[in-house]
Amino acid sequence: MEPKEQSKEKKEKLWFWNWVIASVIFRLVLIYFPKNLNLASRPEVSTPLTSLRRLAEGYWLKQLSMSPYAGSMYHGSPLLLSLLGPLTVKRIEGQPDHLLCSLVFVIADIVNAMLIRATGQNLQMEYTRSLKLLDHVKLSEKPGKIIPSGDIAALVYLWNPFTIVACVGLSTSPIENLAIILSLYGACKRQAPLAAFGWVIATHLSLYPAILIIPMILLLGYGTDTPPRKLFLQRRNVEVGDNPPNDRCCEREEVVHRSEVPHVFSWRPVIHFFCWTSLWSVYVLVLCGISVKQYGGLWELFKRTYGFMLTVQDLSPNIGVLWYFFAEVFDFFRNFFLIVFHGNILFMMLPLAIRLKHRPCFLAFVYIAISSMLKSYPSVGDSALYLGLLGLFVNELADMQFSFFLFCGYVGVSLLSPVMHNLWIWRGTGNANFYFATAMAYACLQIILVVESVSAMLNHDRKLRKPLTELQDGKN
Repeated sequence: MEPKEQSKEKKEKLWFWNWVIASVIFRLVLIYFPKNLNLASRPEVSTPLTSLRRLAEGYWLKQLSMSPYAGSMYHGSPLLLSLLGPLTVKRIEGQPDHLLCSLVFVIADIVNAMLIRATGQNLQMEYTRSLKLLDHVKLSEKPGKIIPSGDIAALVYLWNPFTIVACVGLSTSPIENLAIILSLYGACKRQAPLAAFGWVIATHLSLYPAILIIPMILLLGYGTDTPPRKLFLQRRNVEVGDNPPNDRCCEREEVVHRSEVPHVFSWRPVIHFFCWTSLWSVYVLVLCGISVKQYGGLWELFKRTYGFMLTVQDLSPNIGVLWYFFAEVFDFFRNFFLIVFHGNILFMMLPLAIRLKHRPCFLAFVYIAISSMLKSYPSVGDSALYLGLLGLFVNELADMQFSFFLFCGYVGVSLLSPVMHNLWIWRGTGNANFYFATAMAYACLQIILVVESVSAMLNHDRKLRKPLTELQDGKN
């Protein structure tokens, strides 16, 4: 049996790497298409914050000893400008424009997929261990029941059309996604310096990943996702009930403190995380201060980046809903609705954290999906990230409802969005309502996805509890 299992594992690894190589080749082929299929001009792909064209414009202004934030072109990080800016001016004769930047984005996508795969393997090990602790032996040992979630999630991320379009369309979303995934990977591994570095860079680039501080603390303190702690205690209480009455009290005390029962919060990695977060934050602020010293300092940087995100100054169309709403709302009510829209993200953080504290990685997925829906300038790169993370929970969400409806909805919106934009902007036979209708449908699909995935996860936990309840009732 062992040689057969080893050959099967080799085939699975070979199958995985063949698909990874094919995804890289497919991206390179699309990069060499004339003008990259004009994806860089699509509002679904490039936003005022993720457009490489705007970054190149900012770097050009900087080369002329002007502020890269002059006018209203660039609103991104000065560190990202220093990293990618020189690559935007380098041309290779006979090669596509911005080829070097495209290769950087391809590499970022591959690294993202590998980090997602490693995170998935870690989650699956903990998932199998939890099933064995709960004595769900049939489920944990049956080979057809547990799917390699890390491989599935990595391939979903690599072959997701949203990921491919964001990579080929010269969007900086792969770099932002890299920082977020790096922070989650470091937290799952309980490596506080790596988790803090990823979280600080992700927050610096996009601000909205700041809400991931709660899942990060839970991951570092509790560990990776497991069923609720009370299930393990319930299982141990059933075992204690089989012993003589004199030994039950001592056994119960021992069970509660056993190391194999998860969800014992540890403050040490959390304190290390905050120390490293402070260190990386100071380091990033110092580098930013040096970069923008002659252009107004850090205050001008915050105003042009974070202020630009929070006040929704650019009302150019995108796949979000805020641009249309603030184009129609009276200026007198503008600040009120800015607080309402951004406050919605914050209001949902605490209830979700209380209910899903035993599944911090899944909680991070929910936070990312909600922020992608309500952020000022969303793009398909944001959807690519949370859809890739969704694959990490393929085993737990196997019974999720409306999966086919969601799949068809995402495909429909992806096809209708450019059509409606063309009818409105280029042909003049439509209006803004045409394009906004697809944005509303897209937002509704994301709401359904979040609601159904959370419901499916909670139902999965209830199914794990059912055999224990039946066993306890039978012994009583």
